[in-house]
Parts: sequence; structure tokens; C-alpha cells
Amino acid sequence: MTTPLDRRTVVLDVFTAEPLKGNPLAVVVDAEGLSDAQMAAYARWTNLSETTFLLPPTDPAADYRVRIFTPGGELPFAGHPTLGSCQAWLDAGGVPRQTGSVVQECGVGLVRVRQIDGAPNRLAFAAPPLRRSGAADAGVVAQVLRALRIGADAVLAVNWIDNGPGWLGVRLHDAAAVRALVPDFAAMRGLNVGVVGAWPAGSAVDVEVRAFVPDLGVPEDPVTGSLNAGLAQWLIGAGLLPTRYVAGQGHALGRDGRVHVEHIAAGDLAGVWIAGDVTRCIAGTLRL
Repeated sequence: MTTPLDRRTVVLDVFTAEPLKGNPLAVVVDAEGLSDAQMAAYARWTNLSETTFLLPPTDPAADYRVRIFTPGGELPFAGHPTLGSCQAWLDAGGVPRQTGSVVQECGVGLVRVRQIDGAPNRLAFAAPPLRRSGAADAGVVAQVLRALRIGADAVLAVNWIDNGPGWLGVRLHDAAAVRALVPDFAAMRGLNVGVVGAWPAGSAVDVEVRAFVPDLGVPEDPVTGSLNAGLAQWLIGAGLLPTRYVAGQGHALGRDGRVHVEHIAAGDLAGVWIAGDVTRCIAGTLRL
């Protein structure tokens, strides 16, 4: 019989400065030596949208490597696990090769993470390139309409914005329409759908976002960094959103997440950055 090992583990709440209002993430800090089956089993047991495992990097340019699991399988990239894993690595004594900038290795390659000046608990990741983009075809659009239980006149555009998890972006007329959705998850099989709509000027946030991922064992994700990264690349690039805005997400699940989006046009930080506060909730040991 294998002797159990105690491993450091933490649970953080990402995209919120207030505990229990964002998207929780379980992180196993000492994951080296765990098997794929053990990682998958623990992710199913936590039943969180994602659980991550910190490992030594295999790329000499990276500070650490992370593997990201949902209850339904492994992902090459995800946003709130990137921010939460980075914070867990820093809290465990990780020292980046370059001051103020951390390089994460994951399934899509290397992802930069940086601390935001004046906001000690806020991190931002550089949006990875889209693997697939452009307008969805008529068959996919028809499935989206069935899955969201809406008519064609309710939708402004449907675009691929896949940066790893396979996201499909759906733009509605306004934020109220986004909040009103009651999806048919059976009809959504095979798609990971993100929906966005704008709030009126002067609202607490600029847009409302929802993320539906039934195939990953999470019908609705509370607050989703990868989706917001894809939406930003699409909508800022098309001139439909400003280069700096705040997205709200999680209302339907009793959350109040905040995703801070910024497009930097030039210089070393050029690109879309997705930022959020990370709140520490639980620290302990895991025995596997």
C-alpha cells in the first residue's frame, strides 16, 4: 500500500476583493509526483470549476508550471486559475526570475502575469493568442440560439474566441438580456458559450458576462478570465468596447465578480491584460 503524503493546499477566491463573491480555486502547491489520475480525482472531489497543481517548470523561461483540471477533464489554459495559481506560488515563497513579472508554463505555452501597481492583491495576465477566431457558421449559430432559448433578433454577433477552452462569444443587445438567460444545457452540448452585453453609461460595471460550460462539468462558471480575455480581444479589436473597462460576472450564482480589462497599445506590455483581485480563504494540507 502506498504511504499517503501531505501536500500544501490553498483555496483562493479570484476576481473579488470580498471573500465568497468571486470564483474559488483550489491549488495544490506541492504537486510533483502526483499522477494524472490523482489530479483528476481531486478535481472531481473539490467539484470547483477548476483545481490546479503547481509543478517545476520544464521550460527554462518559466517560473513554474501549472496543470489545470475541471471536474470533467484537463484544460490547456484558464484565466482565474492563472491568477490564483500565481498568487499561491508567490505566497509559497516563489521568487520570479524577473522582478514584478511572473512567467507561467501551461498547456498553451508561456503566459505572463504581473502585479498591478497600487493594488497589492490584484494580478493581471496577458491574454494568449486566439487559436480560432471569426464569425461562427449558420449551424453553430442555430445551436447557440436553441441553447440560449432566444431568437435571432436577440443576437448581435456570434464569434469564435478560442484561446484554449474552445470559447464561442455571443454578443447580446444589453446586460439585462444577458442576466435574463435561462439556457438549455442539453442543447449546448459540444459548445462552451460566453455571452456579453453592455450596461448603460454610469453603471457600476461596463458589461455583464456569463459563461456556460456544461461539457466541463460546470454548467455555469462564476467568473471567467479566459472568456473575458477572448471577448476583449474580439470586441476591443472591433472597436465595440473601449480599451479599458470592467466586466461584471456571477450574478446568477450569487457572486459579484469584477474583471478589469486593459488593452495596452505599445511597449513591452503591449496586448490585452485581464486583471482581478485574489482573496485568500483556506490554507492547509491535503493527504493523497
